[in-house]
Amino acid sequence: MNFDVVIAGGGPNGLMVASELALAGLRAVVLEKLTEPTGEQRANGMAGQVVQLFHRRGLYGRLTGDPSPPVPVPQYMFAAFPLPLADLADNPVYTVLVPQRRIEAVLAERALELGVEIRRGHSVTGFTQKDDSIVVSVDGSDDIEARYLVGADGGKSLVRKLAGIDFPGFTSDRTVSRTAHVTVPPSWRDPVTGGLLVPGYGVIPPFLHHRAERGLIAFAPFPDGRTLLSVNTFDLPEGAEPFDLADLRAASAHVFGVDIPLGPPAGDGPHLLRRLSGGQTRLAEHYRAGRVFLVGDAAHVHSAIGGPGLNLGLQDAVNLAWKLAASVHGWAPEGLLDTYEAERRPAGERVTMHTQAQHLLVGPGAEVSAMRTLFGELLEEPAVRRRIAELIAGSDRRFVPDLGELTHSGRPLLVDNTGTLAAVAAPWRDRVDVVTAPVPGATAMLVRPDCIVAWTSSSEHPDQDSLRAALAQWFG
Repeated sequence: MNFDVVIAGGGPNGLMVASELALAGLRAVVLEKLTEPTGEQRANGMAGQVVQLFHRRGLYGRLTGDPSPPVPVPQYMFAAFPLPLADLADNPVYTVLVPQRRIEAVLAERALELGVEIRRGHSVTGFTQKDDSIVVSVDGSDDIEARYLVGADGGKSLVRKLAGIDFPGFTSDRTVSRTAHVTVPPSWRDPVTGGLLVPGYGVIPPFLHHRAERGLIAFAPFPDGRTLLSVNTFDLPEGAEPFDLADLRAASAHVFGVDIPLGPPAGDGPHLLRRLSGGQTRLAEHYRAGRVFLVGDAAHVHSAIGGPGLNLGLQDAVNLAWKLAASVHGWAPEGLLDTYEAERRPAGERVTMHTQAQHLLVGPGAEVSAMRTLFGELLEEPAVRRRIAELIAGSDRRFVPDLGELTHSGRPLLVDNTGTLAAVAAPWRDRVDVVTAPVPGATAMLVRPDCIVAWTSSSEHPDQDSLRAALAQWFG
């Protein structure tokens, strides 16, 4: 076998899987049906623990051009409510505002540096599973035999369908989302907040969803000069084909009762001009079928409200990759591969839950307005805001604090600041690195490659038996 793992799909999730596998010494090939990176405008950034994950792999500075580590944001949003976060200790919400094409470019560059083969213009057409391998049929090239196949091929995943994995959920057809890069006259910009100043209505704050009785609007003036306007309407017909700025302007007038003078976008493209009817919420019944695994949209599709998609999918990728590597290297404890679904499917359930909840809270009607009044009062409580912040960030698990370059390698780490644990970890020295580093509130900590804490101690004499059990549980 020339490759250990075949990855179907060369988007962010597939490229992240490939890079993590290569860090662990595996041979990976990415099959991407597009011959060139798409110029289509997709996500506008990342929010949640994935930002910290990029930093822990040494990719954050490459992505942003800023060598400083990321800092949590003082405010975010939930269901078109502003979510103040500055008063929360250990605020878990981080963001980075870069277009998805930049994220893909950085991940592709990283994968190539690590020796990943990226084959563009090729896609999976079928596969046959064997006892110890999988034979993948590829459009435009010979079959590839590997140990595993990862489906990172989107919401319409052929890999998922061929694996016979159900994709239950529902489709909603009440809403139409219209989004485009635009320009607005300077007089329509609020000089204090930078938001959209709508005469007779008020200010639409920047980078926050704003709910009105007839719809939802988001106004995003990005630092690079691009301005994005998104209008989500309820029970309003789609409009004429093809979609254009006049349709977007009519939809915004429907929501606010004011004609906003929208102009074409300035500067070089690509520029977004997209209209989507309805939406889907679906979660794969299983994330694994034998030697086939699903990550990202192949495993879950949901509303984009709050921007949870890349946070969820890229954490899928990092969780899966080290477990596949452990299996290929032969030291995976029994059942390790099954922990991928056991850990990540509940995370998918949480995201589909809170995006559905947010959609209910931004909907039309007096009943929703009453619910919003109550929910707004609950958000005044720090404990409630903390709970929602952790939901947004995907922080249901405990992540390791910043250890600098120690996490760049993707190796399991035993942080031992007591000097007593090297002998305990000696049987795992080929797969776990023993290091020292300041860790707030702990004297020792066992860290998985996906930066999740597997064991911790605050004692100067840590319990060695519990450490051995944790090492055996996760590292064979």
